[in-house]
Amino acid sequence: MPVFWLLTGLLLVCAVALGTMVALPFGRYPVAMTTAFVVFGMYAVPFVLFIVNLDHLEREPPILLATAFTWGAVVVTATAVPGNVAADNLIAKLVSPRFAAMWGPALAGPTVEETLKFLGVLVIALLAAAQVNSVVDGMVYGAMVGLGYQVMENVSYAAMAVQAAGTGDRVEPVFTTLIARGILAGPWSHTVFTALAGAGVGYAVVRVDRSRAARAGVAGLCLGGAWLCHFLWNSPLLAGGFGLGTPGQVAVLLIKGGPVLGLALALAHLARVREGDYYANVLAALADRRIVTPTELGALSSLGGRARLRRAAYARAGGAGDRAARRLQDAQSRLAVELSRGTTADGGLTAEAAAHAREVLRARHSLAALGLGPASSRRPFAGSTVMWLIGAWVTVFGALGLALMLRALT
Repeated sequence: MPVFWLLTGLLLVCAVALGTMVALPFGRYPVAMTTAFVVFGMYAVPFVLFIVNLDHLEREPPILLATAFTWGAVVVTATAVPGNVAADNLIAKLVSPRFAAMWGPALAGPTVEETLKFLGVLVIALLAAAQVNSVVDGMVYGAMVGLGYQVMENVSYAAMAVQAAGTGDRVEPVFTTLIARGILAGPWSHTVFTALAGAGVGYAVVRVDRSRAARAGVAGLCLGGAWLCHFLWNSPLLAGGFGLGTPGQVAVLLIKGGPVLGLALALAHLARVREGDYYANVLAALADRRIVTPTELGALSSLGGRARLRRAAYARAGGAGDRAARRLQDAQSRLAVELSRGTTADGGLTAEAAAHAREVLRARHSLAALGLGPASSRRPFAGSTVMWLIGAWVTVFGALGLALMLRALT
């Protein structure tokens, strides 16, 4: 597996290079740097929870998600730093130092960083093509690559803020960076950019019915879209904030970042619905109500629909009902994915598909043992554990950011 060894070698070499980069600020500001890693590590948690739940039909292997995150945090960070410097110098020589100072970040940053992050998604696809079954999968891996780089970039900006403050090993600049780059800029940063690029990789992998040129064109278009979003974000356009001070700057962030986030979420929603409809048709072809009922088929393409069925089971049988319903849905999803990969030569189920079908029947039996028949969508609202966790993290960081902003203004 040459891709595996290439990946391993790159991770090792870049880890050494990254260690060299962070050694100096760690030596000078150990408390501030440790705080930066802890704070931005915690900051990444709600992002990870959201990303891994984007594909509710087939969860990606944790090892591949971790690999994608590590590529962004280690490989992209270690290579983008010298790459950006070289690109800035090239722009200064080709045009002028003044032009490079104004437009360099908008040209060099997207060109170097989006290319490196895109390569990370490609490596994941080459390493485990069987795990990239939809456009959503490409977006998930792209988002994880982008998040890894986003976390490390924020840590590096925190280190620069500590140094620029000139007050020694203090943590206040770290939390200022958290507000500026984490809370205000984070929702529409590298995680979103690379999710858009990853959608192109997912399309290129799964749409084998299209020509190579068409698939490469879509992948290139998505990469170009990510580059354009990054370019607009880094550009000096509207840098003055309409002359309104802090409110104007916040408005500019929303104007530049809001449409990008909206585009990514809309694309993820459309891809997820299409994926769900496809797998629902695959299961419906079995025409076996023991495997899937019409109500369950209708909910397959909707995260909310699946949650409603679990809540209905919870209302009738408590936590055991919720867990049993989740096991049934997960088993149905695994069966649908396996069926989509083909059948035996005589049109029957493969051994893997047959095993998943038996898993579905066992899950159905567990529901019946709890007195639960065909799922109903009616149930008082009870919320999702993941959504509660994300909400808790957003509340904590939002309160922290508001407190620090008020402190800075007084």
